[in-house]
Amino acid sequence: MYDIGIIGGGTAGLTAAIYGQRAGKRTLIIEGLNFGGQIVNSPKVENYPGIESISGSQYSMNLLNQALKLGSETASEKVKGIREEDGIKIIVTEEKEYPCKTIIIATGVSHRHLGIEKEEKLAGSGVSYCATCDGAFFKGRDVAVIGGGNTALQDAEFLSNYCNKVYVVHRRDEFRGESSLVDVLKEKENVEFVLSATVKDIVGEFMVEGLVLNNKKTGEDFQIPVSGVFVAIGQIPQNEIFDDVVRLDESGFILASEDCMTSRPGIFAAGDCRTKEVRQLTTAAADGAVAALAACKYLAAR
Repeated sequence: MYDIGIIGGGTAGLTAAIYGQRAGKRTLIIEGLNFGGQIVNSPKVENYPGIESISGSQYSMNLLNQALKLGSETASEKVKGIREEDGIKIIVTEEKEYPCKTIIIATGVSHRHLGIEKEEKLAGSGVSYCATCDGAFFKGRDVAVIGGGNTALQDAEFLSNYCNKVYVVHRRDEFRGESSLVDVLKEKENVEFVLSATVKDIVGEFMVEGLVLNNKKTGEDFQIPVSGVFVAIGQIPQNEIFDDVVRLDESGFILASEDCMTSRPGIFAAGDCRTKEVRQLTTAAADGAVAALAACKYLAAR
């Protein structure tokens, strides 16, 4: 029997384990892929307070080792769902069942990819899914933002403060994002809209050197030289298996308040998988701490 069962071994889940163990609780972290989450693939992390520069893999390893040294247990298994039995919450994986007094869901999100050749190969070598994380590395360079929603427009505005030129590539004639954001970008001399265009290919063998785009109206291909490609076409939460346990919003994110409580007593949500405005390492770590302490409070009241 575990006091706190944590689904997901990213920043939020590992932080929850650290806080749970320090509070004297028995914690279990279940991760189906790799411990550390998506940040493992980032060559540099330079926006985490107190850490000037560190690789994503080293950052993640430090978090995992800290949780393990405190006594947290881990399981590398894929979670199939959650069920309750006589007041006990049971995490069901493809291999076993784990009874828990409380559960923290910290499954994160996956970034929607373009699905084109070289995208995966050049991830971290010019292809990025987080302008806030990686934008500063492209200071003085030309970059492209792919997408037409608020995230893409906000990314373009952020990057315009660092980059020489920012191309905003969108497959439609009009943006889906707020008109006020579009108006701000129109006033910037180093931002150029490339509309009715889709990405056909990424140029470069070891680093991004450019993009091959297709004009949807003329059918012609053309190329723009860029050093960075920021893909902002949406995030996909991994919460389908929990839709019969906790309430989700229309986009599939877990509805949870700032104290990380979900619609089901004793089940909490932390990190990118829950409804929130900002999704960064710092907010994931904060959620992990808040969720663990909320779980401890819940246990104390039982």
